[in-house]
Amino acid sequence: MMESLLIANRGEIARRIIRTAKMLGIRSIAVYSEADAGLPFVREADEAIAIGPSPARESYLSQTRILDAARKTGAAAIHPGYGFLSENAEFAEAVEKAGVIWVGAPPAAIRAMGLKDAAKELMQASGVPVTPGYMGADQSEERLAAEAENIGYPVLIKAVAGGGGKGMRRVDRREDFAELLTSCRREAASSFGDDRVLIERYISNPRHIEVQVFADRFGNCVHLFERDCSLQRRHQKVIEEAPAPGLDAATRAAICDAAVKAAKAVNYVGAGTIEFIADASEGLRGDRIWFMEMNTRLQVEHPVTEAITGEDLVLWQLKVASGEPMPKMQDEIAMNGWALEARLYAENPAAGYLPSTGRLEHLRLPDTIRVDSGVEQGDDITAFYDPMIAKIVAHGPNREAALSKLAAACAGIEVWPVRSNAGLLARVAVDPDFRAARIDTGFLDRHDDRLVATEPNETAIDRAATALLKNTDSDPWTALAGFRIAGADDKRVRIRIGDQLHWGQSRPELEANITTIGETTVLFDAGNAWLISLPVASEVEASQGAGDGAILSPMPGLVISVDVADGDRVAKGDRLLTVEAMKMEHSLRAPFDGIVEKLQVSSGIRVSENQLVVSIVKEQD
Repeated sequence: MMESLLIANRGEIARRIIRTAKMLGIRSIAVYSEADAGLPFVREADEAIAIGPSPARESYLSQTRILDAARKTGAAAIHPGYGFLSENAEFAEAVEKAGVIWVGAPPAAIRAMGLKDAAKELMQASGVPVTPGYMGADQSEERLAAEAENIGYPVLIKAVAGGGGKGMRRVDRREDFAELLTSCRREAASSFGDDRVLIERYISNPRHIEVQVFADRFGNCVHLFERDCSLQRRHQKVIEEAPAPGLDAATRAAICDAAVKAAKAVNYVGAGTIEFIADASEGLRGDRIWFMEMNTRLQVEHPVTEAITGEDLVLWQLKVASGEPMPKMQDEIAMNGWALEARLYAENPAAGYLPSTGRLEHLRLPDTIRVDSGVEQGDDITAFYDPMIAKIVAHGPNREAALSKLAAACAGIEVWPVRSNAGLLARVAVDPDFRAARIDTGFLDRHDDRLVATEPNETAIDRAATALLKNTDSDPWTALAGFRIAGADDKRVRIRIGDQLHWGQSRPELEANITTIGETTVLFDAGNAWLISLPVASEVEASQGAGDGAILSPMPGLVISVDVADGDRVAKGDRLLTVEAMKMEHSLRAPFDGIVEKLQVSSGIRVSENQLVVSIVKEQD
């Protein structure tokens, strides 16, 4: 077994790898950027070394800096985690050339499966069914548009070198193809350094099924069953589970065998995932499941596989990388119970899932089930990296039991003032359609209105009222506010929640979880966080006129394109500029027909949340 291990990653996956390394007696070495200097993974490693500024390109994506860190610390091995350089064949070769053990897939396998078009051709040759589409070398806009027309709308444009939901656009109409192709190529070039794309048929009722595979250097290759990752938003996974609901034994055997066949076709070694897309319009059938891509690394959602198999996949990785055979063969691997993983993100679902940044002044995560988190209370969520706060993992004897655990855990999460999707996760876990496994990748979009809390419900309002009255009973004027000479006391109270005023009813039977954080009072209710207060007499409802032409950036980020100039005429819905943050693009559009009065920013400029970026005036004004 290796003596020391450098982890070329950050956050929760770095902490996860450190835990197993410590268990095995391996010296762990963390690398960190300026933004991450105070995070837990830096403290928990046996040794930590700074590798550069906050932007990933100058730190976690810098091969030179990471290799220098390995040389300075005498690291025997490098584990890349997921993302960043984990699927970079050039980096894997450089690690091995430096005489350091690479805890990952062989460079040849990374190359073979790293480009979606080449991977699909290889899978076709190996007898693995692939999604119908165009994977040709002609990348002209005219050819791609023609192929999309031949396939039939809707289609999916996907970056050839893409992954993690990046470089992917759904196109419903030919009129939108050119704009979305340009956006997809720009994101692909920025994220992967390769703007080539392929076109696929868009599956109307898609389920995302993936199979965990593992292979060693002795020719052994096994699967550890499947995961269902269908609950997504913007092609990024939100809740994953294992096994896949509705998958019968015969179909499970078929796709798991296909996954092993795919791994063997590239002489795979280590942990990998074969991803399939299924047309679930008639249930999960073997003839309607197609190969989509292979991730040649450990997956974010690997804990659900660990939960149902009882195996430590990081331990497997370290043993295989050290030249040992896999701990178990196929007939020794069994599936036990059901597991779900919910990704707790720093984002605001009520504002279109925009990322949220800032200091975690208050953070309470579940302590009764597995939680993999990269941050703790007092840490900062920055705009430089993925906005995931934690992974919440529930395991039970069956799906119903695991879902109940997950629902309770997510409902008890408290995050402030950073916004999170905890309330959404709690609602999904109790949603009748989700509990009945009536799911596909469009589930969140279809049910957004009932899953996203844009304002508190009546019970939450009454909880706030109850808590505020209880906390102000020592004030005689407040205590007598509802006093009546004849009749029952009026237990209503006027309260402000967020920027809206409500009438709340004091109900002693309600338990209210309110917390004072600094000078603010926050109500935590079913995963949601609401700022509450008693309004002053002179307070006036805040409102924003529909004719307001001051366009503010909805998030901190980088302006990556500007589509207008001062004096331009614009129509309602026209794109004005695009801001990128946390690997996500957000286009700002004109709220009405008018003229660009003042453009405040240019491409390449960093902006803060709520910063004025452009002003529009109506032409008659």
